[in-house]
Amino acid sequence: MTELLGYSGGLFVPGHHVLPPVTIALVAGVPLARALAGSHWAHRTPRLALAVWILLGLSLIASVSLTALQLLLPTASSHHLSRSTEACIVSGGTQCGPLLPDGLAGVDTRVWAGLFAAACVPAAFAVAFVRELLSARGLRVRHAELLRIVGSRRPELGATVLQHDTPAVYCLPGRAPEVVVSSGALQVLTGQQMAAVLEHERAHIAGRHHLLVAAAGAFGAIFRGLPLARLARTEVPLLLEMAADDRALRRCSRDALATALYTVASGQAPHMAFAAGGPSAVLRMRRILTPHAACSPTLRTVLVALTAAAALTPLVLACCSVPGITG
Repeated sequence: MTELLGYSGGLFVPGHHVLPPVTIALVAGVPLARALAGSHWAHRTPRLALAVWILLGLSLIASVSLTALQLLLPTASSHHLSRSTEACIVSGGTQCGPLLPDGLAGVDTRVWAGLFAAACVPAAFAVAFVRELLSARGLRVRHAELLRIVGSRRPELGATVLQHDTPAVYCLPGRAPEVVVSSGALQVLTGQQMAAVLEHERAHIAGRHHLLVAAAGAFGAIFRGLPLARLARTEVPLLLEMAADDRALRRCSRDALATALYTVASGQAPHMAFAAGGPSAVLRMRRILTPHAACSPTLRTVLVALTAAAALTPLVLACCSVPGITG
């Protein structure tokens, strides 16, 4: 029992440095996620907010992995990991000793169990991520085959036209990306509005936004009980739409894009596609038409630096020595 809890001079320290990564996981998974989802600056700078979501997710995965590792590591191995990592960090990389001083022959079963448990978390995320990608790709391939039968390619638009009265514009991302425009959209959108909405869809394709959507879905499947996972599945797609709007605004006017979004807001699109309209269209139109001060470069740098530090905190706290613990 003392080996699991850690004992030093009558002082029990729960879980050999387990408390720091557990704390980081809970903070990143609950209050920070809720604060980010409710922040005003996130909608002003969606790309920065997306970076913060990614860093929070990485921080949570690292924290859970380190918690599993420290729970299963024997006392001696845990302290050796702490001292080696601390010396490496303090020396700036000049005194990084081997993590396994006795080689593989000196590794006992509990060390292997700890390493395996730590690897299970990122491995489970990787498997869920690949599953999300393959599932979405299968749906896109089937839809693309249908488009080849019922749609007509328009080279001047760089899109496929689908005969449907409801105005709709969407894109199929992936290896063979395709932008789809309904005949109803062609009838009601002006040239500038069509150019704006097409630029929006091309932004999704160029940014490979489907990868982030798949990552958010995989994260939600693995950590479905945490607010971070639940909120990421809704906030990440919204922020991606806003980021695509911002890129489209580099080449079109705000009025043209907002009017185009209003026109195609009721259009339907497949589940795995990025639609220009959809439920978020009203919020995005208000954002496009309402002037707002851009986030200053200094604030951006501070936010990214703080979030990056939070992502590295589990590694530093979990591996570095805790006062009062000795080998």
